[in-house]
Amino acid sequence: MKYLLAITTTCVLLCLSTPAVWAEGAGIEWDVVNDEVMELMRTGKYDRGIVLAKKALEVAEQNSGPDHPHVATSLNNLALLYRAQGHYAQVEPLYKRALAIREKALGPDHPRVAMSLNNLALLYRAQGHY
Repeated sequence: MKYLLAITTTCVLLCLSTPAVWAEGAGIEWDVVNDEVMELMRTGKYDRGIVLAKKALEVAEQNSGPDHPHVATSLNNLALLYRAQGHYAQVEPLYKRALAIREKALGPDHPRVAMSLNNLALLYRAQGHY
């Protein structure tokens, strides 16, 4: 009986806290779409990945606002897909916006900011812009 009460209490607390956690992020739809984007990227299905990455970006912007780190993640993933296809002109603005969001939201010394800077550097290297 003691275990049943503990399990029930834990479930109630998790259910009560879930909306607050989702309010801070882009939500379950973004998580699902973003996971699929990552799988498509991993398997080289870039065209389908771009379609879903745009959807993930849209969901993140609607659910979290335009300056949330999830938006930066979506921008970064879309840029990675374009970069894999050699569409460099489309990549740079996405990386720059992701960098700006991360610097503002996370601070200049955060590892994700460094990742954004690295992504820009890799793009410039691929273009021969040293």
